[in-house]
Amino acid sequence: MSTEFSRALHIDVPLICGAMYPCSNPELVAAVSEAGGIGVVQPLSLSYVHGYEFRAGLRYIRSLTRKPIGVNLIIESSSKKYLARVHNWLDIALEEQVPFLVTALGNPRWVVERARAAGVLVYHDVTSRRWAEKALDGGVDGFICVNNRAGGHAGTLSPQQLLEELRVLGKPLVCAGGISTPEAFGEAIASGYAGVQMGTRFIATRECSAHQDYKDAILAANETDIVLSEKISGVPVSIIKTPFIERTGTRAGALARWMLRGHRTKHWMRTLYTLQSLWKLKHASLQGTRYQDYFQAGKSVAGIHAIRPAAEIVAECARALSSFDTRQPGEAPGNDGKSLSGQ
Repeated sequence: MSTEFSRALHIDVPLICGAMYPCSNPELVAAVSEAGGIGVVQPLSLSYVHGYEFRAGLRYIRSLTRKPIGVNLIIESSSKKYLARVHNWLDIALEEQVPFLVTALGNPRWVVERARAAGVLVYHDVTSRRWAEKALDGGVDGFICVNNRAGGHAGTLSPQQLLEELRVLGKPLVCAGGISTPEAFGEAIASGYAGVQMGTRFIATRECSAHQDYKDAILAANETDIVLSEKISGVPVSIIKTPFIERTGTRAGALARWMLRGHRTKHWMRTLYTLQSLWKLKHASLQGTRYQDYFQAGKSVAGIHAIRPAAEIVAECARALSSFDTRQPGEAPGNDGKSLSGQ
C-alpha cells in the first residue's frame, strides 16, 4: 500500500525517521533508509554532536545505504552567521544529490526555488493552517504536521484536527507526533495521512547512539511523564519529567518571560536558551545521568517497551499497512488504545 509521499520519493514505506538534535547519528539515519523508510539528517547533530564535517557525514551515510535520505533545514534565524551555514548546508545537500528536504520555521520559498531546479522535494514543518498556507505560497510539496503529542517543539492540535484543517490544501500530509506502534502507524495512513514521522521511537533502537540512560528513560516513561519546558528554546518543548527537570522546573523565570515578550529581546533570550540547551542536550545524550537526566521525548513513549533494531520497526509498519487498508478512517486503535486524535 503505497502513498503519494512514498511514490514521490521511491521508498517502500511512508515512514520518516525525523531529524533529532542530538540523536540523529549517521548509523540511525542510514538504517531507517536502508530498511525502506527514509532517515533525515539534522545538520547540527551530525557535526556538533557526532563530529562529522557536513559533506563527509553525508558521504559516510551514503557508504551505509544508497537509498534516499533527507536533510532538515531550520531556516529562520536572527543570526546572519547561522543563516550562512544553512545556505552552505543546502548547497552541499543539493551537490550530494539528497532528494528530500524538510524545512522548519521561516519562509521556505528560497529553499524551494533552489530545490525545484534539482528535482528535490521540500516538505515544511507546520502546526496549524496559518503556517501551512504561508508555506504553500512558498511552493512546498507537502507538510510535516506536528501535533500536540510530538517530541521537541510540539504543536497544539491533535493529529485528527491537523488532518481536517490541512487536507483541503491539496498537498500530501505527514503525521508527526505520538506514534510509536505499527497499529498507530496504520491508523494514521488509513485516516488520510500520506506518511508518518517518528522520532522518539527511533531513539530507543540499537542503531541510535544515545546513551543507555536516555533509552531507559524512554522505556520507563508514560504519557503523563512528558511535560513542556520553556527553558530549552524559549517556546514549549516536550521533555521527560525526570528528577533534574522536577528540581529545575519548566517555566522561564520572570526576567526571561519579560524578554520573551519583547519584539527585540525575545531573539536574545531564545538564543541564550538555545545555546545552553545545545550543550546540555548533547552531553546528556552522550553521558546520560552522569551528566544530567535531560532528555527530550514525545508522548509516543507510552507505546515503547523495548530497544529494537530500526529495521524491525520499519518492517512492522510495512506489515501494518496491509491490515489497515480496508478499515474506515479512525476505526483502528491508537498508540495505547486511543484514537488518532489522542483523546
